[in-house]
Amino acid sequence: MRQETRLVHSGRDPERNLGIVNPPVYRASTIVYPTLAEFEARHDRKYSSLPYYGTHGTPTTFALAEAVAEVSGGARTLVLSSGLAAVSHALTAFLRQGDHVLVADTVYGPTRAFCDGVLTRFGVAVTYYDPLVGAGIADLLRETTRVVYLESPGSLTFEVQDVLAIARAAHARGAVVILDNTWATPLHFRAFEHGVDVEVQAGTKFLAGHSDLLVGLVTTRDEALFRTVKDGAGAFGDSTAPDVCYETLRGLRTLAVRLRHHERSALEIARWLTARPEVARVLCPVLPGDPGHALWQRDFRGGSSLFGALLRTSSPAAVAAMVDGMRLFKLGASFGGFESLVTVQHPTRLRTARPWRETGVLLRLHVGLEAVEDLIADLEDGFVRLGAALAAEGVAR
Repeated sequence: MRQETRLVHSGRDPERNLGIVNPPVYRASTIVYPTLAEFEARHDRKYSSLPYYGTHGTPTTFALAEAVAEVSGGARTLVLSSGLAAVSHALTAFLRQGDHVLVADTVYGPTRAFCDGVLTRFGVAVTYYDPLVGAGIADLLRETTRVVYLESPGSLTFEVQDVLAIARAAHARGAVVILDNTWATPLHFRAFEHGVDVEVQAGTKFLAGHSDLLVGLVTTRDEALFRTVKDGAGAFGDSTAPDVCYETLRGLRTLAVRLRHHERSALEIARWLTARPEVARVLCPVLPGDPGHALWQRDFRGGSSLFGALLRTSSPAAVAAMVDGMRLFKLGASFGGFESLVTVQHPTRLRTARPWRETGVLLRLHVGLEAVEDLIADLEDGFVRLGAALAAEGVAR
């Protein structure tokens, strides 16, 4: 079946639910058993899709996990409380004191904060690597390297990684390859076909799609990896409310339709921005002139809603005048929802292995489901405000 069909039908079993199309919401903490023998054997259900306590999940949780695993092409999926929970549990499941992890220098800020603030505190050595290293990552691998962590494209500056080459080098040394695939989703990047062992997604973003819930998903290549992640997350007591699982499943059904609209609109706006005199560079691997375009074209099946625009000014006041007056591009740190968003990013504060040396203010844009014409008009008005503010600064000087 094609992915659009899997999105509609996976994780559903109307015959088991009185013909009801969507899996119902099962809310539970306690599960009761008919006999002592079954109660004492309850832990046999630990890795199954049968409930044995609320933190393990309910049939609603398992329906979402089944659907995401099928769409991703993985073996099993674990549903967690947020995207960051998915990141942190995927990492801690495979790391212990004395281990070494390689992390792309361009990862999501909270991922980096977790590595610096938690992993290092518990004796894990963290090295950030240039995301463009490709097969050269072999030179960075140590005897103690247990995990190589990727995010492609990077969520602020959109560098595309050679996942195949990195995974090949990591596996040659016995390391587990973890990829944050939130930007592309499994529809537009097939992680397991590119050597990834563990796929992480913030389902909060595109999968749920409506900016109203938090959920994280970890999908593994095989059963053994799944059990390792499940044991690790279970030790922390992480769980997700069944209502959230139900709502994520509802969002999943329309993912293909929404993502096509996001991709088409984002590309149109990115192209429009390349012609603006206020913009020095558009950071979008879907564009032919982007440094990551060749890898994107080789490995990806489509684009996303998220990209960057580097302005030709470094004036905080002028940029504030631009973004504060936006009517449709609201200031908000997320993406994947129906509404458009803009943020001002500061990569220089994060980078170590690949320092950010470009001048100008970097905007990150998420293009929602609004009409492209209205979004462009909003940006045009913003550029007018930017120009007026810069002119005023010039007069003041």
